[in-house]
Amino acid sequence: MEARFIDLHGYKDCIELINGDSRVVIEPNCGGRILYYEYKGVNALYINPADDGYLHASGKSPAGPFSPCAGRCDIGPEMTTLPHPDLWLGNWIARIQDDQSVEMTSIMDHETGVQLTRIISLEEHFAKLKFTQTILNISEITKNYFHWSRTFCTGGGIAIAPVNEESRFPKGYVIYGPGDVINYRPEPDHKVYIQDGLLQIFGPPAAKKFAMDLSEGWLAYVTRDSRLFVKKFPVYPGRVYGELASNNMSFWYNGEEMCEVEPIGPLETIQPSYEASFTETWYLMEYDYPGAIPVKTSDIRKIIDILVM
Repeated sequence: MEARFIDLHGYKDCIELINGDSRVVIEPNCGGRILYYEYKGVNALYINPADDGYLHASGKSPAGPFSPCAGRCDIGPEMTTLPHPDLWLGNWIARIQDDQSVEMTSIMDHETGVQLTRIISLEEHFAKLKFTQTILNISEITKNYFHWSRTFCTGGGIAIAPVNEESRFPKGYVIYGPGDVINYRPEPDHKVYIQDGLLQIFGPPAAKKFAMDLSEGWLAYVTRDSRLFVKKFPVYPGRVYGELASNNMSFWYNGEEMCEVEPIGPLETIQPSYEASFTETWYLMEYDYPGAIPVKTSDIRKIIDILVM
């Protein structure tokens, strides 16, 4: 086990965690992200070289709107939360807690009225990573936000999610688009289908964004370089979720470039000086990419059952 500061991709004072065959690199300079989540030298996260060294405070601006790559995280609701570039792109304070864990803290953001803390810890078995985000209300009024994970994975893989048998969506999922439409009866797509209770999406599909109301708290993604990335997280069927479709997850494909894997937490009512936390548990392991052949649902179910949060 090892934790150390390194310079990487044009950024100083990133933190590298190594545990057996697992490696994580945490980047605090631009939004408090995870840049690398590796098992046996293969990174499951999408890295855009054009992002290297971007610093929000410097005024350096790449062509077009800037959205950082790799293991991003945010707060929602997406459509009603005020812009918060100092949280999304700003510099965070990072410290090594021990050889397995790192804590990052954002500025006090008075636009949103919150300060964010992220704790990331790494275990060797299945490259198990725990990611906890805490939202602290630093304002004098009640705030309503939720955890919104926005992880960019490498492109063109297979996204997998369990369909809720009691879903309020007629097909178990909705798609976004064209434009502002949320389509609850999407047209058939030969790259999207449900088998044995699992939705499988072969990237890239015709629609970019998919949303579901999960009853089981997990998502999976098979990369083209034969890694299975699993996220497990709590779901709360009796609570309010704050996205437009009241969904608790989303997949978003940007062509062949990347796929965004997004657990979403319930809407939290946070009183002044109080906080709310949400934890995701990540796993990464070898798994043969099947190409155009469906992933065996029994295999995925067996793997999910043995992964303990």
